[in-house]
Amino acid sequence: MLVAAFFFALMGLLVKLAGSRYSSTELVFYRSLTGFVLILGVAGPLPTGLLTPHWRLHVQRSLCGILSLWLYFFALTRLPLATAVTLNYTSPLFLGLFAVVLLGERARPLSMLALGIGFVGVVLLLKPHLDRDQLGAGLAGLISGLFAGLAYLNVRAMGAVNEPEWRIVLYFTLLSTVVSGLALLLPVALPAAAWPVGLQPLVPEPPHALSLRAVPLLMGIGVCALIGQLCMTRAYRTGALWLASNFAYSAIVFSSLFGLVFHGEWLSPLAWAGMTVIIAGGVLASLSREQPAT
Repeated sequence: MLVAAFFFALMGLLVKLAGSRYSSTELVFYRSLTGFVLILGVAGPLPTGLLTPHWRLHVQRSLCGILSLWLYFFALTRLPLATAVTLNYTSPLFLGLFAVVLLGERARPLSMLALGIGFVGVVLLLKPHLDRDQLGAGLAGLISGLFAGLAYLNVRAMGAVNEPEWRIVLYFTLLSTVVSGLALLLPVALPAAAWPVGLQPLVPEPPHALSLRAVPLLMGIGVCALIGQLCMTRAYRTGALWLASNFAYSAIVFSSLFGLVFHGEWLSPLAWAGMTVIIAGGVLASLSREQPAT
């Protein structure tokens, strides 16, 4: 999970650099396509095969992951790096909530306290720190954490049926490439002028031309994401779910350093306090798993 956190933070830095020219949908497409080609090249010769009987779990995990990824990239291109990463890493807090709501686990007092603390941190990070025109991106980053939490639940379910991590990543990158590719083709096949007037503002912008100078940057996003995703998937599939979630917070530390060094992003004391409270809430949520249910 520590290796995954480093490469996810590096991916965020590259997304922020590429976001000045390419849309979030384009970045999702290039990230997914690169990952799919690489993992397919490795997975093709494996004796376990490419087909799976657990396609429903793959579809659920992929849909949640695609929504999380698109919202996360949208936030990365519009918010300070550490802020966007922190909002996405509210996923352990949502995991605790989903464990009660979706899995039927009994509520633990310490777990409920942790959730409350974590979301107080979200308020500290969002409300006083972001400009009015950044609140939409902040909300997108938070919702990306929600969908990431749902995706991790599905990864854990696939681990319970011994689905290998490379196949989980393979199907996710495949479906993500297809969905984001279709989204990019939509404004080409149906230009905004062909849409009803009321829907024209919702039509995505056509894809930008791909320059040779941008190829290493876009491929770097995919490579970093693939390494991070393989490591993360293995951590969640085979390790203790809540322990892995705690180590995932190191991505915030890496992102803070990257943002400071490469973008000169020094956040306000209140924003740092919000990030610290979010991490504390996530760690407390993990510790609460050791406590008896009420």
